[in-house]
Amino acid sequence: MLSALARPAGAALRRSFSTSAQNNAKVAVLGASGGIGQPLSLLLKNSPLVSRLTLYDIAHTPGVAADLSHIETRATVKGYLGPEQLPDCLKGCDVVVIPAGVPRKPGMTRDDLFNTNATIVATLTAACAQHCPDAMICIISNPVNSTIPITAEVFKKHGVYNPNKIFGVTTLDIVRANAFVAELKGLDPARVSVPVIGGHAGKTIIPLISQPRRWTFRRTSSPPSPGASRRPAPRWSRLRPEQAYAGARFVFSLVDAMNGKEGVVECSFVKSQETDCPYFSTPLLLGKKGIEKNLGIGKISPFEEKMIAEAIPELKASIKKGEEFVKNMK
Repeated sequence: MLSALARPAGAALRRSFSTSAQNNAKVAVLGASGGIGQPLSLLLKNSPLVSRLTLYDIAHTPGVAADLSHIETRATVKGYLGPEQLPDCLKGCDVVVIPAGVPRKPGMTRDDLFNTNATIVATLTAACAQHCPDAMICIISNPVNSTIPITAEVFKKHGVYNPNKIFGVTTLDIVRANAFVAELKGLDPARVSVPVIGGHAGKTIIPLISQPRRWTFRRTSSPPSPGASRRPAPRWSRLRPEQAYAGARFVFSLVDAMNGKEGVVECSFVKSQETDCPYFSTPLLLGKKGIEKNLGIGKISPFEEKMIAEAIPELKASIKKGEEFVKNMK
């Protein structure tokens, strides 16, 4: 029973436990003491793909790192506390994952969420631009539709911008879509693959029900939406294991590709020319240097075309808000 519980789910996590993988990735988690950061750090520590794991937050990271260091896996772990220790956390990193920030709470407007998390992301990504400019940057912090433009503008300000290395992690939408469709159809979720494009909030989340692989689904005018929360309220825990799983899946796919594995594809919110939005999430072929090829939207149904058209104005507004935030920073 215990061995069954310990068995990782999903192809990306299964790959991460392969003993044939190259064990050399140096990964930093910024926001490692939070509800996403703690379970995410556990999953990263448990993978032989990772040789060094550095954890940063403004509180509790020495204790989190100490606990994780007791796990008998190869990755070394060290915690860093406060802004003065952030440079040391980042030096030499290949991948930086940023789940830092606050979740949207009852009574909190989108503007409240933006104002808090935008400052956090701008500060952390400025440190990345200075101390690990060549690292892959994976942003989980919401609102991703704005925090990715913020990250891009910050890197531009420091003269180290590379659009192929900055990713908005939207993998949770794909994970949810796969799980929801599998439940509806009575299928094995590991054999369901639904691309989710657009953005990472509300109606900008667009599951392409017409493009799944390895399953059949009767097309309707109302596809299941991964944006529709099926979590109980109030939440059972302050931890976000589903987001941690999704973040780990993306990191493992990225490291696989960096190690030379071919055919690694994940959706992500990135700089894009696929629509008239400057940023858009589509399936990406990943490679040693980040994005190898944007695979685009592909053939879609009229209903999905309508969903994209309705999402574009909201996406553009969120992107502009992020860009303006950096321009107005002192």
